[in-house]
Amino acid sequence: MNNEKKAFGLWSAVFLGIGSMVGAGIFIVIGQAGAIAGNLVWLSFIFGASIALLSGYSLAKLAMRYPSRGGITEYLVQGFGENIFSGSVGVLFYLAQLVAIAAVAKSFGTYAATFMHGGETAWINGFAIGVVMTFTLINLIGASSVAKAENIIVMIKLSVLVVFVIAALFTIDPVRLSVADMPPMSSMLFAIGLTFFAYQGFSVITNTVEDMQNPQVTMMRAMILSILLVALLYILTSVAVLGNLSLDEVIKTKDYALAEAAKPIFGELGFKIMAITALIATASAINATLYAVSEIGYSMAKEGNLPKVYQYNIYNSYEGLVISAFMIVPMILFFNLAEITTVATVVMLIVQGITHIGHFLKRQETGAKAWVILLTIVAMFVVAGLTLYSTHKSMPNMIYYLLLSFCLAIFIEVILRLITKRVISKQI
Repeated sequence: MNNEKKAFGLWSAVFLGIGSMVGAGIFIVIGQAGAIAGNLVWLSFIFGASIALLSGYSLAKLAMRYPSRGGITEYLVQGFGENIFSGSVGVLFYLAQLVAIAAVAKSFGTYAATFMHGGETAWINGFAIGVVMTFTLINLIGASSVAKAENIIVMIKLSVLVVFVIAALFTIDPVRLSVADMPPMSSMLFAIGLTFFAYQGFSVITNTVEDMQNPQVTMMRAMILSILLVALLYILTSVAVLGNLSLDEVIKTKDYALAEAAKPIFGELGFKIMAITALIATASAINATLYAVSEIGYSMAKEGNLPKVYQYNIYNSYEGLVISAFMIVPMILFFNLAEITTVATVVMLIVQGITHIGHFLKRQETGAKAWVILLTIVAMFVVAGLTLYSTHKSMPNMIYYLLLSFCLAIFIEVILRLITKRVISKQI
């Protein structure tokens, strides 16, 4: 096979990873995590990056051994075999992706609502549902211009963030970052789950393995480089925000704190530019993830995880895209932004934790270091537990949402097996 014809070299893969991570996550998370961890939030981002690096190592090793565009769904089957458990976790992963899109859409609605007056909740939900339906239609039509615009969008959001960080570092009030104003270290730990959510997207690099030049070398390097570069940007951004806003301001504006932090430096115009950038970033994330979800739906249908209806074409896409979009709507309507972000975070942590357990069982095949995988597994479940514990008072229904998600995933898998008689098949 001629590697020179492959689409992804080292830096194109790194750029893809950065573009996938530096999106809606930072616009959602920076304020919510800052409201919990205060001026220690930068430390939460360091821990979040550490966990992302551990997970990235494990996923990169899996990708090199099982080079499939199926990604995590493929690794689950390889680790646990073709059974109800792997199928249920695969369905759960699909549902988690839908929750993540709903969180991003809600963030879009929150930033869009800052330009409106009155009826805030109605505006937020209206904008959130509107952007999901708009990009569902665009994906159905198959507008190639949207896909081509992704690189431009990545450059816009990166440029705005870098300019903001550089300018903000010169206007920081050192008192706001002082030891005297530090919250308990436990608060920093409780925010790690949210900061990890801001790194979600690094796993997309594994989906390029079939189109990657020399993946045995490039995959791991691209994974580590992209996470480290994004971590540097996030840490500096968190210092800039908490150095320019008081903790009370961060808590008050936690859903759009990044835009609020631009006010002291650039005035009202800075707020609007950052809010518009957030709209662009969240919109592009919704567009890209909706496409990915439709692909996951198609892949899972083909392998036996979801009904055959997901394989039927509508224009240039799949009916699964339409079904996915309508499943997202009630999540937008019935969750607030903090709840839906936390649900997405915890489910993603658990799904990845289970994936890494499967990897541990196959470590002889992948050549991964056993102690690194074990550390990754422990980190995933400990952070998920900390996140749940920290929210048990403010979000008492969180545990029920999670149990409902797990039960729904198992129910769907069992029903499908009874109706279709299909099993999941390994692609590799």
